[in-house]
Amino acid sequence: MDKTPQKGKLYLIPNRLGDLPPLEVLPLSIRKVISEIDHYIVENEKVARHFIKKVVPSKSQPSLEFKLLNKFTSDLEIPNFLDQCEQGINMGLISDAGCPGVADPGAQVVALAHQKNIRVVPLVGPSSILLALMSSGLNGQNFTFHGYLPIDNQERKHFVKKIEKASIDNSQAQIFIETPYRNNKLLISLITTLQASTRISVAVDLTLSTEFIKTQTAAEWKKTSIDLHKRPAIFTIQG
Repeated sequence: MDKTPQKGKLYLIPNRLGDLPPLEVLPLSIRKVISEIDHYIVENEKVARHFIKKVVPSKSQPSLEFKLLNKFTSDLEIPNFLDQCEQGINMGLISDAGCPGVADPGAQVVALAHQKNIRVVPLVGPSSILLALMSSGLNGQNFTFHGYLPIDNQERKHFVKKIEKASIDNSQAQIFIETPYRNNKLLISLITTLQASTRISVAVDLTLSTEFIKTQTAAEWKKTSIDLHKRPAIFTIQG
């Protein structure tokens, strides 16, 4: 008889996009899962502890164990990240904001779980990319997410023209993000680089009280005044 212990599950736990009370934007299932899990893979321990405390205030903080997955994590560390799952213990993967594995380093751990035949359980929560697409009025049937655009001005302009052509040729929405302190420069670049009739959708501070979402042509954006500095934003274009 096989006495190998059943493996634990890896729960993908979405985080808020801002500092709203968790249960205003997250389902009760997340509170239930967090109340039962003590082992987590996170980007930032302080941020994760704050989030867990907000969701389950009675949770014992000293009992929590964290593995850090961010730009400082060595590739040599990751193969051991799911050791608890191998021993039959459930683990949680939490992003700093939004959904784990989507524009997020957590995808590496999810891939590892599949390699190890560990069940992956995605939980419902906010994804800024999907919220922006939903509210853009652009093609939700055919779209591409590019992550960050090139920093170099000429490279960025070339790339923007390239994805504009793809959007026209394929009737495809093109989604991307920028470091918040460069948002204003990016919007100006889009307005001056894209064809006047190309639609630009800007979704800022999603789910927050300061939320702003607007889709209009590049020509119309030239007449619009908005300050996007240091505000999380998603940009979507379609020619």
